[in-house]
Amino acid sequence: MVQTIRIEAAARERAGKGAARATRRGGMVPAVIYGAKQEATLLSLDPRDVMKELHKGGWQSHLYEVAVAGAAPVRCLMRDVQFHPVSDQPIHVDFQRLAAGQHIRVKVPVVLLGEEVSPGIKAGGVANLVRRDLEVMADPDNVPERFEVDVSAAEIGDTFRWSNVKDHQGASATIARDFVVLTIAPPVVVVEEVVAAPAAPAPDAKGKGGKGAPAKKK
Repeated sequence: MVQTIRIEAAARERAGKGAARATRRGGMVPAVIYGAKQEATLLSLDPRDVMKELHKGGWQSHLYEVAVAGAAPVRCLMRDVQFHPVSDQPIHVDFQRLAAGQHIRVKVPVVLLGEEVSPGIKAGGVANLVRRDLEVMADPDNVPERFEVDVSAAEIGDTFRWSNVKDHQGASATIARDFVVLTIAPPVVVVEEVVAAPAAPAPDAKGKGGKGAPAKKK
């Protein structure tokens, strides 16, 4: 089961762009929790907490408990983060509240096993991840941390699909077919073009290239 991460937050009373700007001027990041047929909850977050989660990677598949003083923690997903166009600092965060029994749409990273012993890769083949993350529907209490694909016996030209993932862990793919996850591509051959040197000028009748014959004396 994926770990639930707790984030401390403060309540915001007012919505709108002006209120959000005031929150940012106070050194905080405005945020909102929506969904589960409940009224939206306005929050402000410490930007250090937001950046800590973003640096972990895979934040869209993590479960969060957002805790506001005086209220029960809210179980949710971090759905979207907006960034400042110049500083790249987070300026707004959207959370989705989870309802009891609700399956959630998440992106789960793909991890390869056995690359060091794969005959195809040892022969120069390249593991080409067509999908680095797989979008699935999963139980919030059993969100996979990763999906594993075993390439230890893979040869050049082999293709791995959703059905080749070692364990779906109860999740179902959002794509209704056995889609390609990975291929073992042949090595790239670089062909160097050889440019011939320019030909030397042809010599004249006396073997002196480029000069005319001397005039005959009368």
